[in-house]
Formats: sequence, C-alpha cells, structure tokens
Amino acid sequence: MIQNQIKTVLLLGVLSGLLLGIGFFIGGQQGLIIAFIFAILMNFGSFLYSHKLVLFMYKAKLAKKEDYPKLHEMVEEISLKAKIPKPKIYVIPTQTPNAMATGPTYKKAVVACTQGILGLLNEDELKGVLAHEIAHIKNRDVLISTIAATIASVITYIAFMARWAAIFGGFGRDGENNNIVAILALAILTPIIAMIIQLAISRSREFIADETGSRFIGQGEPLASALEKLHSENNKSPLKLGNQATNSMFIVNPFRGSGQFFAKIFSTHPDVKQRIKKLRELKIY
Repeated sequence: MIQNQIKTVLLLGVLSGLLLGIGFFIGGQQGLIIAFIFAILMNFGSFLYSHKLVLFMYKAKLAKKEDYPKLHEMVEEISLKAKIPKPKIYVIPTQTPNAMATGPTYKKAVVACTQGILGLLNEDELKGVLAHEIAHIKNRDVLISTIAATIASVITYIAFMARWAAIFGGFGRDGENNNIVAILALAILTPIIAMIIQLAISRSREFIADETGSRFIGQGEPLASALEKLHSENNKSPLKLGNQATNSMFIVNPFRGSGQFFAKIFSTHPDVKQRIKKLRELKIY
C-alpha cells in the first residue's frame, strides 16, 4: 500500500508539473498564471458539486433505513472501524451490479449501490465491496481523483487553444512561426500523457482501497470473490445509463470489459485478475 501511495504522490507531481510546463511554454509567465487560476477554479467547482451531479445522472435515490436495514448496519459497522462518520447511502435503479463512493468531505460522503449488486452478492461479499468504497472515502480518493481529473482537463483545454492558435497564426507571423511544429506536437501529445498519468493515479487508488477495505473487515477473500462476480456480470450486462467519464467512480468498469494492451493503458481500473490475486495473497494480522 505504501508503494501505491508514493506512486500517487509522484504521479500527481508529474501531472502538476506538466500543467505548469505547458502553460509556461505556450504563454510564458502569463500562461502559467492563467493555467494555475483555471486549475483552482475548476478544482473548487468539481470538489463541491460533482457528487450531486453524479447522483442525479444515475437517478440514485436515498436508501431509507427501514427499507435497507442490513445495508445500513454494514455501512455503520465498517464506518466505525474506519473511524469516519457514516456516509449517506443511495441506491441506483439498475440491475447491473456495481457500487461507488463520492462526496467532497467525510460529512458529505456517499456510498451508492445498484439494485443489481444487492441481489447478486452474499452478505460477506457485499461487506467487502462496501469496505472498499468506504476505504475510498477514508483515503480521500474523491478529492485526489478530482484534482487529477481537473489538472488533466486544464492541460487538454490549454493544448486545444494552442493547436488552434498555431494553425491560425496565433503565435506570430512569418519568421516568428519557426516553433509552430513543436507547439503542435506538444499540444497533441501533452493531453495524451496527462490522461495516461490521470488513469495511472486512478488504478493506484483502486489497489489501495482494495487493501484498506480488506483490513477493515479482516480478510481479502470476500472482496476477491465479489470482484469475480461483478467483473463477469458487468461484461455480460454493461450499464445503460450514465456517462463513461464517471466509470472510475465504480468498483469495476460498468461500461465494458478490459481489453488488451491499449485498453489497459487507458483503463481507469487495474486488471481484475491482478486485483483478485493481490487480495488473496494479502496477509492481515
């Protein structure tokens, strides 16, 4: 877990450096300042409101305690072990089995389960999934993923402006355009690099949540078993509602199965077989 934490810090540092670097290269000190202001504003908005938008997008409804007593009991038990306030619980009206965590702070945190996951998993497996989602809340992964996604979005936006400026002569005339090819190459490649780094951060946080959640319940096998079922069922019946931009929020990719080399590079989730292997090798004392 420590290795993945260090990896997250390093990747966020590289992503931030990439943002500041492209801002400075394209616009000098002024470009650097503009990129920084964009990052702060977008972070602030995403941090405060993205969880409400996601819940609305998936038509999630608040799960009343009288309707889902066992679900509330499990969330409360795991939250006590995690030493955080009990998050609100929502149910998403779809039979595709999955779960997510969102919310900007401990007090505003949310765990959402689909109807399908409540019918598919046994009690131990569901507890493993809930522990994974509460681990995301405990580790403040919503904040980390928001920062990463925001920085990557700003880089993409700056690169987009740079491409159009280069194409239409925004960087000068005649002899002053010697750097247009370099600027275009940078503007095309930088967003791709930023996205790869963002996705690597997402995959690292999944491994950390797997381990943290397993330690909350004292074993890794329930989550490993749950992941096998969830991966299989989501491949058979991918989610029909929502948006692929939110797939990193779910415990397994809800829209499509993992593919080969390029699909894995651009995946928000680690390989399921690798996650299961790590969980079954996990030693908890």
